[in-house]
Amino acid sequence: MRLLRFAILAIVATTFSACGSTYIVRCKDGDTLAIQDSLYFGTAKPNGVVTPDDWSGFLENTVTPRFPQGLTSSRASGQWRGSDGEIVREDSHVLLLLHPDNAATEQSIREVIDTYKSQFQQEAVLRIRSATCASF
Repeated sequence: MRLLRFAILAIVATTFSACGSTYIVRCKDGDTLAIQDSLYFGTAKPNGVVTPDDWSGFLENTVTPRFPQGLTSSRASGQWRGSDGEIVREDSHVLLLLHPDNAATEQSIREVIDTYKSQFQQEAVLRIRSATCASF
């Protein structure tokens, strides 16, 4: 019983310690190690929606100056649970950014997220960050 308890504790400790660790990605010859951020932007706001023109302006004035090397923007639809517990279904935009892992890029992504939340009265922007290999 004591051995079983120790084994369970070891598994739990390993699982939680993995959340804070850095994943090791080994790229093949010709590939470059990069970070891919996937950002999910909702379009519903208190007095309407983020229009296609609003989104285009946001890309042009906020995102592109910080990521002139390129980006991918796609329309999507999704759902999430708001702070009031209600399920919200809405159109959204997905922004994919491939970039080096450095402080300047991190600051730029935070500025993009903060600007969108402020400009369009958003509760949150979902960010998924992963290490990947890229080639062009």
